[in-house]
Amino acid sequence: MEQQPITLLELNRRISEVLRQAPGITNQWVTAETSDVRLSGGHCYMELIDKDPNTGNALARIRATIWARDYARISEKLRGNNFALKSDIKVMVLVSVSFHPLYGISATITDINPEYTMGELLRRRAEMIQRLTAAGIINNNRELARPVVPQRIAVISAAGAAGYGDFIDQLLHNPYRLRFNVRLFPAVMQGDKAAPSIINALRTITSVADAYDCVVLIRGGGATGDLAAFDDYDLAATIAMFPLPVIIGIGHERDITLLDYVANMRVKTPTAAAEWLINCGAGALATVQRLGTDILTAARVATANAHRYLDTCAGQLPLLARAVIDRARTAVGPQVEALMTTSTTALLRRHTDRIAALATLLDSLSPEATLRRGFSITRVNDMPLTDAAQITNGDTITTTLANGSITSIVNK
Repeated sequence: MEQQPITLLELNRRISEVLRQAPGITNQWVTAETSDVRLSGGHCYMELIDKDPNTGNALARIRATIWARDYARISEKLRGNNFALKSDIKVMVLVSVSFHPLYGISATITDINPEYTMGELLRRRAEMIQRLTAAGIINNNRELARPVVPQRIAVISAAGAAGYGDFIDQLLHNPYRLRFNVRLFPAVMQGDKAAPSIINALRTITSVADAYDCVVLIRGGGATGDLAAFDDYDLAATIAMFPLPVIIGIGHERDITLLDYVANMRVKTPTAAAEWLINCGAGALATVQRLGTDILTAARVATANAHRYLDTCAGQLPLLARAVIDRARTAVGPQVEALMTTSTTALLRRHTDRIAALATLLDSLSPEATLRRGFSITRVNDMPLTDAAQITNGDTITTTLANGSITSIVNK
């Protein structure tokens, strides 16, 4: 007998009934990887995928939904374990499979096991740490020497992010009035685009690396799922080989990412990164102040010692000078005495001869010598007469000769 055809709706109803009665597809724990996770109207929609571990190709795929009545409870559980539901993470979920005549087969998720996802994240992180170690680069950035006072800071963060604002506020209002030259290299800090965006920012900094002392990579806290971008091998490798020390301040103190294993330093928050920079400057200031105090103390001690030495020298100087003179006199006394005797005799002889010559000259030029040669001197009123106009009739004049004198009265 020929089978009677049925409608597609009827066929789908039969499939739905078979699935409803099939064992093992209701309230079944399933492990899979999430994809295309999105929220709409309070419900969470996604795809669950099972991949080949060798090739990464999809082996199985099913649409899945977490209805709003269950999503609030599941989200709260995930927050308690410090991560959020997102794409590309391994999950263990409690599902029930159903078949809708119009929308086909799908899975409804009613619960999730966060420990499974956490374990998977740790396993993947351990694998990447092993790869970095095998490549010989895991310690490269960690071993770079940090500047004593880092003041030229290249910052990678999301523009306008609260964490970046806290970081800048902390630097600008530091109690030591230290100045920092900060430049923001903006990047996406969450989601699938975060790792490539941060790598591009690092490449930009590399081209101007001489202008900076270090790089600070900061992001505020969030769920573990929000920080999944920082468990990226390519990003970790870029930081490991970066030529400047990289300071990581991501999330809260409890948050750990792959970058913490390769960066030069890890601090717990963006604010802690600012505090570390300030403390470096404060330490340098304290060292300078201590050295200044040491120099002042040493100068005072040296000055006091010098004063005491000078006082001692001042007391000893007269005695030393006298002793030196006495020793010199003892050493050169006889020679000086002999030299002075010889020199004095010669000097006296020279002066005696000169005086005799001068006496002879003086005698030859004296008035007496002139008178002896027949000349005379006429005076009027005891003044030498040199002009006849000096006298008048009746004046008395005196004429001095070589022997004697004559007194006359002028008549004409």
